[in-house]
Amino acid sequence: MHFRNFEEFWPFYVNQHSNASTRRWHFCATGCATLFLIAGIVIKWWLLFFAPMFGYGLAWYSHFFIEGNTPASFGHPIWSLICDYKMFFLMLTGRMDREIKWLGKRPMIQVS
Repeated sequence: MHFRNFEEFWPFYVNQHSNASTRRWHFCATGCATLFLIAGIVIKWWLLFFAPMFGYGLAWYSHFFIEGNTPASFGHPIWSLICDYKMFFLMLTGRMDREIKWLGKRPMIQVS
């Protein structure tokens, strides 16, 4: 797929993360990757290697085994990274469900 700008890509990205469990896995992945990035800079440089392992590993798990689709990072790695952080902060502030509704989507209800 070809996207001319970030504004076109964001709705596609949200659609690829329609399942709440996928978004939660991404939240954990982005959080872990960020912590390892900071730890690698502040504590020991070799901790930097864990950032992509956790960041991509947890996120890709959710796409393959929960969402059942291909990670957007395969085709659009930079925009996907930006979207990961946008979604992370929207979830952190409790605004992701509102964003999904605004985009014309409905959050999937998880049955435990």
